[in-house]
Amino acid sequence: MNVLDLRAFQNEQLIAELTEMLHRAFPGSDGYPTLEGARAEVLESLEEGRVSLVALDDGGHAGGWIGAIESYNGCAYELHPLVVHEAWQGQGLGRRLVQELEERLRATQAVSIYLGTDDADYRTNLGGIDLYPEPLKHAERIESTDNHPVVFYRKMGYVVVGVLPDANGFGRPDIFMAKRIQRN
Repeated sequence: MNVLDLRAFQNEQLIAELTEMLHRAFPGSDGYPTLEGARAEVLESLEEGRVSLVALDDGGHAGGWIGAIESYNGCAYELHPLVVHEAWQGQGLGRRLVQELEERLRATQAVSIYLGTDDADYRTNLGGIDLYPEPLKHAERIESTDNHPVVFYRKMGYVVVGVLPDANGFGRPDIFMAKRIQRN
């Protein structure tokens, strides 16, 4: 797999592959329930102020995709999205995509990368409970109960920096994580 800038290698077939991959990975109402919505996300990733990297196999087919959105005047980027094709999951491609994104962002003025990872399907100990009145106390004790992405991101060096209770309905929070990639 080669990790490349999507802008340099975009074509209709690749955009269709990423659209399908995103739609399949996040099909519910909290993700990309329609192909049109997933395609819009792919096309938005090509806009100014965004980073969009794709992992291509030797045949030019997408195995994974990662993006980042510039914010805070370039001092921080939101990691969004990260998706790996089912055939490549569990083989280190997600880790490689995150590492490549971090490396590219170190070449800018970015100091931190942050992300939100929803618990819309009750896969952490925060799912299904009322986080008020002290959501940060709950965030300090977050644990995965069913292979939630928080486990992957922790292995990558990201830490929980907050939660938005009920972001996806009662008891379904968004979990915010971040990582400093360089001191500026």
